[in-house]
Amino acid sequence: MAQAAPTSGGMMGRVRANRAARPTRTPDLFDERVHTVGRYGIPVVLGLVYGFWAAANRRGGGEITGWNILFGFVTAAAFIVLCIAVATFAPLLKRELHSLVKSAFAGAAIGFLYSQTGESIYRSVAVGVIVTAAVFLVFFYRFYTREDAVGNRVR
Repeated sequence: MAQAAPTSGGMMGRVRANRAARPTRTPDLFDERVHTVGRYGIPVVLGLVYGFWAAANRRGGGEITGWNILFGFVTAAAFIVLCIAVATFAPLLKRELHSLVKSAFAGAAIGFLYSQTGESIYRSVAVGVIVTAAVFLVFFYRFYTREDAVGNRVR
């Protein structure tokens, strides 16, 4: 009879061996150039949309002026610079500060947009704080469940 001899662990021994041989990271479908374009292209596109939105809020449906266009481009440039800075330096912080920096950026951005509609500054600050708190909870949960206490990713 030509049968295989049983091994210790039976079928579970083979399943464990196969799991250990699999890669633990998802495959990277794009090369480094695509990631670099995305790293800077996404903030630029978001910044242009943000600048247009801020300028549209500021003019309130009125006519488009040169000052309104300048305001939109200056707002877009500030957003782009801050977005790239947050995306670059926030991951270097611990997960609590990482979450706080990203959520503060989101809250300040939304609060500024809301302030351009002509509402009171108190209401704009309240909207910004509410957005900051909500985004902080989401980011903190995400980082807390995917990192250990030191900041290493856990998969």
